[in-house]
Amino acid sequence: MTSTTQQLTGKVCTGLGEGKILTQLDWVLEEFKTKLGYTPFPGTFNLSISGDNWLTVRKILMSLPGIEIAPPEGFCGAKCFSVELNNNLKGAVIFPEVNDYPFDKFEVISPIALRAALKVTDGDMVQVHLEI
Repeated sequence: MTSTTQQLTGKVCTGLGEGKILTQLDWVLEEFKTKLGYTPFPGTFNLSISGDNWLTVRKILMSLPGIEIAPPEGFCGAKCFSVELNNNLKGAVIFPEVNDYPFDKFEVISPIALRAALKVTDGDMVQVHLEI
């Protein structure tokens, strides 16, 4: 299968704080280090994405295996896809495998504090290049 780059635009938003907890769990740290090649900055960078293009892209993402984040018993798994933000900062979007995960939520992990590096605040728009 040939990969393609999808271009999306997301609006910066504040998350619930759960990403900071998740990204510091020992098993999650090990999975990210092994499979993504880096230790994530504590927390996730949150975007809200909507529109017809997102509807199509999200359906494709959910049908692909992505980079599997395999959990120990009692935790939910996840899958990741590589992203680039504003043409210069790399990370991975993570989709937890839970039934009620919000459709418009786009959480990015990275080895750096993306919000500070991008100099953005809630409501700002960010370009996303997603490799699928």
